[in-house]
Amino acid sequence: MDLTLFFSPVPEETFKGISATGSFFKNIRVYDEKIPDYRSANIAIIGVPEERGTDSNHGCAGAADVIRKKLYQLKKGSASVQVVDLGNLRPGMDLEETYTRLSEVCRLLLENNTLPLILGGTHDLDIGQYRSYQDLNKLISFLNVDAFLDLEEGYEFPLNNQHINKVLMHDPNYLFSYTHLAHQSYLVDPGLSAVLEKLFFEAYRLGTMRTNLQEMEPAIRSADMLSFDITAIRSSDAPGNQRAQPFGLTGEEACQLCWYAGMNEKLSSAGFYEYNPSLDDEQLKTAAVVATMVWYFIEGYGFRKNEQDFRSNDFLKFTVAMPVEQESITFFKSKVTDRWWMEIPGVKRASLVPCTYSDYETATKGEVPERYIGAVSRMI
Repeated sequence: MDLTLFFSPVPEETFKGISATGSFFKNIRVYDEKIPDYRSANIAIIGVPEERGTDSNHGCAGAADVIRKKLYQLKKGSASVQVVDLGNLRPGMDLEETYTRLSEVCRLLLENNTLPLILGGTHDLDIGQYRSYQDLNKLISFLNVDAFLDLEEGYEFPLNNQHINKVLMHDPNYLFSYTHLAHQSYLVDPGLSAVLEKLFFEAYRLGTMRTNLQEMEPAIRSADMLSFDITAIRSSDAPGNQRAQPFGLTGEEACQLCWYAGMNEKLSSAGFYEYNPSLDDEQLKTAAVVATMVWYFIEGYGFRKNEQDFRSNDFLKFTVAMPVEQESITFFKSKVTDRWWMEIPGVKRASLVPCTYSDYETATKGEVPERYIGAVSRMI
């Protein structure tokens, strides 16, 4: 595939004047005169100047280059990660064609084990992100961070308000699980929350996350793809969004979630959506927050550990006797990262699901962890 047919170079004004050798810009390869070779990269940044999926957030098509200005000026991280910036994807004649172009490019990168990092654009672009997995012969775990559920249906709603519904209804269905983080109850129709519950999908409201953000790490570690709507961040930290809310994640919390996502060895694509430069403040605070989130994601990627062999000496095994139908639950703890997994019995083979030490503690008290029950329900 000739990527020059799909992409426009990064505008020179985006990186003009950046001369520090320790800057992020000087340590990646950017499409200015010649498109960089993605085949030797760990991560490929893709800007998508598309906003036809909204009827109110016009201006977000210009997000990618504004985010780049902030990102390029940051310092190089300590992790060794090969990053290329492929420039901006040329939008299609219509929105459907843009989805198709995005899915084709992302699929090419996924087949090369290069992680696509998308800077949108409206949130419905994750339809294209999701479709890129269609021919990879695997089930996908979808992680979405948003103040809203975006499960609306009907022509009266813009696509960025119903894109999750489009994903759930997509045929063929290759969605194994869906996890939603940071929704706010007073912004969500209870009936839509009930839909996720009936499907045994997970949804953690903002207040639950605030209690202990570290408890979200296993949910993030289960994901194959990340879709992050800037609406989830409170307006004081990220005003550049048409649906910005006074309450939400702080910028620091958003960066922490991105760090967890970057460290997830399973996660193979990420998208950041709905930033609108025309609504940002004079200092472009929102762009700085998103750029820092991307920085932390890439930094987390550099600290990935290939923790797959649970029979190795790098893991401790704990078997907890249970006073219920299953006689016991088996847990594994990594000596390297202190992360936990629990074994879920299956028809053909057992599966290992990320969990926390608190899940282990719950089991030692004779109670079945909620995370265990949810995992079993999805596998039936």
